[in-house]
Amino acid sequence: MTDIAPTRPVVRLLPKTNAQRLRFGAPWVFSDQLVLDRRTKAIPAGSIVEIQDKERTPIALAAFNANSKIIARVLDTDLATEIDIDWFTTRITRAYQLRETLFDAPFYRLIHAEADGMPGVIIDRFGDTAVIQPNAVWAEERLDDIVTALCNVTGVVNVLKNANGRARTLEGLNEETVVLRGEISDLIPVPMNGATYMADLMGGQKTGLFYDQRPNHAFAAKLAKGTDVLDVFSHVGGFSLAALANGANSALAIDGSAPALALAEKGAEATGVADKFETRKGDAFDTMIAMGNEKAKFGVVVCDPPAFAPSKQALEAGLRAYERIARLGANLVEPGGYLVLCSCSHAADLARFREVSLRGIGKAGRRAQIVSTGQAGPDHPTHPYLAETSYLKALFLRLD
Repeated sequence: MTDIAPTRPVVRLLPKTNAQRLRFGAPWVFSDQLVLDRRTKAIPAGSIVEIQDKERTPIALAAFNANSKIIARVLDTDLATEIDIDWFTTRITRAYQLRETLFDAPFYRLIHAEADGMPGVIIDRFGDTAVIQPNAVWAEERLDDIVTALCNVTGVVNVLKNANGRARTLEGLNEETVVLRGEISDLIPVPMNGATYMADLMGGQKTGLFYDQRPNHAFAAKLAKGTDVLDVFSHVGGFSLAALANGANSALAIDGSAPALALAEKGAEATGVADKFETRKGDAFDTMIAMGNEKAKFGVVVCDPPAFAPSKQALEAGLRAYERIARLGANLVEPGGYLVLCSCSHAADLARFREVSLRGIGKAGRRAQIVSTGQAGPDHPTHPYLAETSYLKALFLRLD
């Protein structure tokens, strides 16, 4: 689908809306910030519109969806721009140049939505294969152009559309996983931090692997040399395999998903550390309580749970869960050992997450020293006007 400039409808900001934020780079307009008359509501979802301020002065081009709370996503401030293959090529090329500067191998997040100038679009690269999450209507309707530009810029030959999750539901989109180019028939080995992870692109979570924790895996691996590691909510063994690849004595991975643990075991075999690696399927809270009752101790305990606070409505319950995780994890750390606590919740900022984590550690009767604070890797850049793109937090604490 190619956007033709003369056909663009116009939408107008309400007088109370701060137009300067959009001019300075804010990427979103919410439904309560626009004049929503009958004409505006009738604009087809996915259309490219011109945003104007209350004086009818043009501000930017945006992707429009009257059915979404994020009613307009800014695409470009050049009003003469056409959102076509050339436009996508320019955006993807810019993102590609950054990743190729950062990484020695083609395994990374290539497009991080708004932060890379493609709102609602996620693209992860796995060598000659890429996985796209088009989480907004405008991107879904232009998927052919995105895929063509992606293949032309990067040389990938296999492209998978992984269209699942809450973001698509909020946009009124369906869920599906389908191969768009080439073929994907097997697990893909992914080298990171000296370990080899097995990515299941067709059946795994999200795009198949979490690249965002890469620098935190590396830092935890430094702390784990010569000691035993407990990796709670391990998924495919992100922290534990990196630790073993860099000198940990042993690692135990706990997760509620048998398929994820099976992938972790395959990764341990590919890394050459299977003899030091063990998995245990079970509820993380119940398992940690049982291990605490057994007086089990580890040199490094990592707790990397799913988002307990994915929205403001879930914030307080999520913070209580993070506090409980910190208390249970602290009970399992040997004196002088390390506790690594992570949160990928948008709604819980670093200050609140740190506060409840320290409270949980205190309730466990332990005292902590914050050694480092981590965030997502540089292939997950932060949009300066969008806190949601800086979602990942990791606390590295040394306990007495």
